[in-house]
Amino acid sequence: MCRNIRTLANFAPPATDQEIRDAALQFVRKLAGTTRPSKANEAVFARAVNDITHTVHHLLEDLVTTAPPRDRAVEKEKAKARSAKRFGAR
Repeated sequence: MCRNIRTLANFAPPATDQEIRDAALQFVRKLAGTTRPSKANEAVFARAVNDITHTVHHLLEDLVTTAPPRDRAVEKEKAKARSAKRFGAR
């Protein structure tokens, strides 16, 4: 379930609102142990996703680093290479 949570800090361009929300949703799903809450828990589930999204926005804004921002395309290629090495080329 949590394989979709990606590092969002220190990228150029910065993480989008949707990327942050998707990571928050995956995190809440993992903690709740379900991908879809029951009707009785929908509001609590949605509130948790909203709260975590808000907190992550603040976290990413406040993090300080001396490293240059990473390029998304380069990181994507590195991930593909690691995957090919681990699982074999398609």
